[in-house]
Amino acid sequence: MSHSSTPQRVSGRVINDWRPDDPLFWQRQGHHVASRNLWISVPCLLLAFCVWMLFSAVAVNLNKVGFQFSTDQLFMLTALPSVSGALLRVPYSFMVPVFGGRRWTAFSTGILIIPCLWLGFAVEDTSTPFSTFIVIALLCGFAGANFASSMANISFFFPKEKQGSALGINGGFGNLGVSVMQLLAPLAISFSMFAVFGATGVAQPDGSMIFLANAAWVWVPLLALFTLAAWFGMNELTASKASLKAQLPVLKRKHMWIMSFLYLATFGSFIGFSAGFAMLSKTQFPDVVIMHYAFFGPLIGALARSAGGALSDRLGGTRVTLVNFILMAIFSALLFLTLPSNGAGGNFIAFFGVFLMLFLTAGLGSGSTFQMISVNFRKMTLERVKKSGGSESMALREAATETAAALGFISAIGAIGGFFIPKAFGTSLALTGSPAGAMKVFLVFYIACVVITWAIYGRNSNKN
Repeated sequence: MSHSSTPQRVSGRVINDWRPDDPLFWQRQGHHVASRNLWISVPCLLLAFCVWMLFSAVAVNLNKVGFQFSTDQLFMLTALPSVSGALLRVPYSFMVPVFGGRRWTAFSTGILIIPCLWLGFAVEDTSTPFSTFIVIALLCGFAGANFASSMANISFFFPKEKQGSALGINGGFGNLGVSVMQLLAPLAISFSMFAVFGATGVAQPDGSMIFLANAAWVWVPLLALFTLAAWFGMNELTASKASLKAQLPVLKRKHMWIMSFLYLATFGSFIGFSAGFAMLSKTQFPDVVIMHYAFFGPLIGALARSAGGALSDRLGGTRVTLVNFILMAIFSALLFLTLPSNGAGGNFIAFFGVFLMLFLTAGLGSGSTFQMISVNFRKMTLERVKKSGGSESMALREAATETAAALGFISAIGAIGGFFIPKAFGTSLALTGSPAGAMKVFLVFYIACVVITWAIYGRNSNKN
């Protein structure tokens, strides 16, 4: 009996027979199906990142349209989506095996229309209280949770030797949403697009107009389009189905917590810098129009993530991660030399250049640590199941389930960096007038990651 016709027989929605590690199956139809799911997943995740980081572009402009929020309050708004995003990544990481990848991707993309619509109306009315913006910021966090379910879903589709590259593409292009949003939002708010829905502009001292509602509303038609694309174009794998109970043992694995710490330093830095960089630059170099440049950092970091996954497939995730953490520590130390002291001195070009290198290494490290997670968890699960007398197919299934759950859960811990970094900058500025205190903490953190990566993964193996 041939399995190869099964995917076509079930009209492309539910696939009962999925064997990506079988070279013949992969060549005949696995590659085609996996690629289609990946290339629908990518724009859905990209849009999710646009919504997740929306406040990094909106907060900078709120006081320009008539609001009276303090700097610490504005930093808080850029940080809050990462709180709900991080917390929600925990349940989201278990959702694909419970509900199926196609349905969950469509649902989790479609609901993001709600905070976008609400934010557009909220910025139109300057009597909107700060508490309302807090609620909208937390709702934007739902978008950040999509990463956990999206990465878990894509991990089921690809064979082990292609997981680093596939997860790198999905995560890297998804992360690109931060840059896309920071590039498009300033353009969108500069001219009238949604006047028919009541969007009005606010005149600026230089004679220009700001249509701030556009920053949120411009994503609504795209979210609707790709919700439909996910619903009609993606697949569900019965092989990926697993109950919550079957996924929870991953929380007992020691390496899940160690890898969470390392991922917090890479992806946490990427998303934290993305959320806080524009506000930080505005406080240190007020004469620079930062929104003209803010998108470069997340762009470089997102592209580097794909490279980090591919490099790790070739050179080994541990080796790439170790070198990367050393570079992150060096660049965070160099950052001190670029800052103004007591409002004088400082060099924006040097500050921006060093920050671009931090974005680059945070992106590379996000790809390499994710590759380490998928390789290490797969290997450990296969060894454990075989040692306890389980069959090859049982070992492979359990390895896929545990790896997907670990990827999702670890991504939840990493997302906390999106709250911690902007909040640390805001607190450091409020207490001392300088971000240096927060940066000292980040430097110590990166040095600790160098030691942990080498001690736990680097000494024992040259292959991971």
